[in-house]
Amino acid sequence: MSDGGGSSSNYPIIDSHIHLYADTHIPHLNWAPSLPDGHVLKRQNSVEQYRAATKSRSSLLGFVFVETDRRSGLEEDSWEHALAEVDLLRRIRDGSPSEGEGHVPEDRSLALGVVAWAPLGASVKSLEKYLDRLGASRDLQAKDGLVRGFRYLLQDKPQGTALRTEFIDGLLLLEKQGAKSFDLGVDYRQGGQWQLLEAAEMLRRFYEHSTGTMKIVINHLCKPNLHENVTTPRSDPENFKVWRKCIKTLSEFPTTYMKLSGLFSELPSQSPDQPTPISELLDISRPYIQEIFRDFGPDYGDSGGGPGIEKSWTHWVDFVGAVLEELHLSHEGKAMVWAGCAKEVYGLDVRVDR
Repeated sequence: MSDGGGSSSNYPIIDSHIHLYADTHIPHLNWAPSLPDGHVLKRQNSVEQYRAATKSRSSLLGFVFVETDRRSGLEEDSWEHALAEVDLLRRIRDGSPSEGEGHVPEDRSLALGVVAWAPLGASVKSLEKYLDRLGASRDLQAKDGLVRGFRYLLQDKPQGTALRTEFIDGLLLLEKQGAKSFDLGVDYRQGGQWQLLEAAEMLRRFYEHSTGTMKIVINHLCKPNLHENVTTPRSDPENFKVWRKCIKTLSEFPTTYMKLSGLFSELPSQSPDQPTPISELLDISRPYIQEIFRDFGPDYGDSGGGPGIEKSWTHWVDFVGAVLEELHLSHEGKAMVWAGCAKEVYGLDVRVDR
């Protein structure tokens, strides 16, 4: 990709959505058993691999780690793996690696923040106990605290989960405790329209009582069906129309942002070694990207990140650069997508200007 106005080399980058884990953590990941042995994600994905993947991008300021969907539950005796995950990130930030984790003391500056798992749907009392065990109080109040926000994936949960009183009360407690964000994960393609409709109703109920201090960060464009062909002028499949209507509704809530990250996983399969040309990726994703920026705008759009696999990560960054060029965003708009939104959403103690 040419070094044009949208190129990442012209802007500081905050990679706002990455997952890290050592080999020994893989058995505790909910999604790992479904992958075949030898799959690129079924092997160590540590800071060491991330450094290798991002070495060509000198403008990278650091990353925000997002919980990796470890085996966890609402009961206290099932919090072990989620708590251990944050402990790993604390060791990265403190520069105190344990053997086999794949990081060194020099990596500490990369860890800008963590979006931790939280047992939303448990009682407020249980959630308070979890936050205490996590050691979140200082993080959420400190300018340079590690834990910045929380995520509880809804994409695989039963219908009605997000509308339970305990869930809404949990969100309000996180906000009261000082959480900067809640990352919202729903899946339109595999879960269905109801997930987006329920998310909108959940946000309506939350904002009735919210102080407006906690940002809502919607992940992965809500995972639309990018296998459909909506690229020709006369095509407008029903699924795309429904997704578009839901996205418009979600964008109307205050302090709500959208992450582009995860888009590659919704596309037809591509090899990390021979990724689909960016021109083809643009053709497939253009209607969805245009809708996101039309509804959310660059001030509420976050580039997110890709897997810590060298060719995939650089291809993702080049793809985002091409998207920003095609959208003809201003210099300020591009800067917001590359880093400004992440700094704002997660309250990161980092300079993003050049």
